[in-house]
Amino acid sequence: MNILFVSSGNKSNDPGKPGAVVYNQGESLKNAGMHVDYFLVKGKGLRGYLKEAKRLRKYIHHMHPDIVHAHYTLSGWIAVLTFSKQPVVLSLMGTDAYGEYIGKDKIIPRSRYLLFLTYMIQPFVRAIICKSKHIQEAVYLKKKSFVIPNGVYLKRILAEKKGFREVLGLKPEKKYILFLGDTRNKRKNYPLLKQAYNILGSENVELITPYPIPHKTVIEYLYSVDVLVVPSFMEGSPNIVKEAMICDCPVVATDVGDVKWLFGDEPGHLISNFKPEDLAEKMQQALEFSEEYGRTNGRNRILELGLDSESVSRRIIGVYKNVTV
Repeated sequence: MNILFVSSGNKSNDPGKPGAVVYNQGESLKNAGMHVDYFLVKGKGLRGYLKEAKRLRKYIHHMHPDIVHAHYTLSGWIAVLTFSKQPVVLSLMGTDAYGEYIGKDKIIPRSRYLLFLTYMIQPFVRAIICKSKHIQEAVYLKKKSFVIPNGVYLKRILAEKKGFREVLGLKPEKKYILFLGDTRNKRKNYPLLKQAYNILGSENVELITPYPIPHKTVIEYLYSVDVLVVPSFMEGSPNIVKEAMICDCPVVATDVGDVKWLFGDEPGHLISNFKPEDLAEKMQQALEFSEEYGRTNGRNRILELGLDSESVSRRIIGVYKNVTV
């Protein structure tokens, strides 16, 4: 089966590849026997995306894919507006389902156009893949909807299973709290983490924010730090949390997206509210867990949930087969 992935090429560290989440999913599908090509959208914003429809139509005419799999609603509209005969599968990625968050229960008003476009596109696609049940709330055509979180590319991560403190310049005697989002992104809520860190007030605990870094380096950090903190106002099914769990790294996160479901009752995984005092307390508990036990059993939890890339690929292929019957 020939699959054409359509997604933004604006956020990738490699100009020739889509973002890591989309690329890893495509590569896992290749490992499962699918033929996957990538069409990268070069424009930005609604106008930039729409201009790409003509170029995509020519690409489809040349490649003859069996399915066009669009990642994000704007990419979905490009695929729909090519008026090609191939069925379109749409993956909702997050902000296209719930808007751009700048606070608790607060989104940027101008991002509501994304919600409108997500509502309007649903009759024109054959299937909609949602990364979490929360994202699925944006879908009213439930018969087309499938909840399939992004999988974790297990083999690549396990190949890195060792400490990298020396490589990363981290001191062996220090405790490290890791934040891997863009500190300027309001949705990621870095100021809350900064407040909580100041409350901790320990000279032996250091907060590090190395973003942006290559995916390989992300994994090296997750195998080396004591705690990952995800204080976001909103997420869908955050890959960084799943990758941290695969690396058996303790995690503290706010109750967003499917994080609580991911954590289950696994020790070393703590949910915080949006008060800096509570986040500081949960961070302290995670640091104590790290001190006493070292690592978590997060990897086993991810495998139990079937969130390795191979299991997820099988579910996506099931969607493809469903829409081509």
